[in-house]
Amino acid sequence: MTRQDELIVAGKRIEVAWHGPAPADAPTLVFLHEGLGCAAMWRDFPAKLAEQTGCGALVYSRLGYGRSDPCPLPRPLRYMHTEGLAVLPELLRAADVRQYVLVGHSDGGSIALIHAGGRPADGLCGVICEAPHVFCEPITLRSIRRAGEAYEQEGLREKLRKYHGENTDCAFRGWHDAWLDPGFAPWDLREYLPSIRVPLLALQGEDDPYGTAAQVRAVRQGVGERADVWMLPDCGHSPHREQPDLTMDAMIGFLADVLGRERAPFAPGT
Repeated sequence: MTRQDELIVAGKRIEVAWHGPAPADAPTLVFLHEGLGCAAMWRDFPAKLAEQTGCGALVYSRLGYGRSDPCPLPRPLRYMHTEGLAVLPELLRAADVRQYVLVGHSDGGSIALIHAGGRPADGLCGVICEAPHVFCEPITLRSIRRAGEAYEQEGLREKLRKYHGENTDCAFRGWHDAWLDPGFAPWDLREYLPSIRVPLLALQGEDDPYGTAAQVRAVRQGVGERADVWMLPDCGHSPHREQPDLTMDAMIGFLADVLGRERAPFAPGT
């Protein structure tokens, strides 16, 4: 069952959706969306993963996204650090989350790495990252410039408005302009990776236009034997949308191992 709700974090309203058991009854999967995403853009993937694993799922929109409160622009160049080290711990406390696994996509994957390697809350059991950014690559910047053209000239603004409403320009400009700021070039998260003490699963598409395999190789090198890295064929930047069956099966297996829970049968396409 899906429950729409909101949380107040540092005086700001955060849009959230809950699936499955409450935090008191099961571990919670905490979903961290991509740089242009929000809670709704995960679609039914969190609910399906919660059902298959017996976990609860907390899906939320960061400030400036979806139906959460707006945020000031321009975003600070360390906005992902602020999310992982300050905002996420406060949100977990506000939601009364106890045992949890982070499931982050793109920017959300980077935020998960910062949180796990910097200031994890009590109860962190594991991290799942889809297409995480660990350092800034030329391919990433090229694709973000191309997204800017699509936003201004090819209807991307209207497509995003369906999900972000009045936050549309805030969501896009906050992401686009921060990444393309010349001061963002030295951005690098590799210092956080050796401090990650929980199991980690990293998934990346072989055809990802926003990053090369060097990103997940860096994760594997930095985290060591606790990290399991998958490169997915015929897949771009969004494994849970482009290779949903492979992605679901990988996550179910990882969560069964990490949480010591019986693995439910997985029916592809359900």
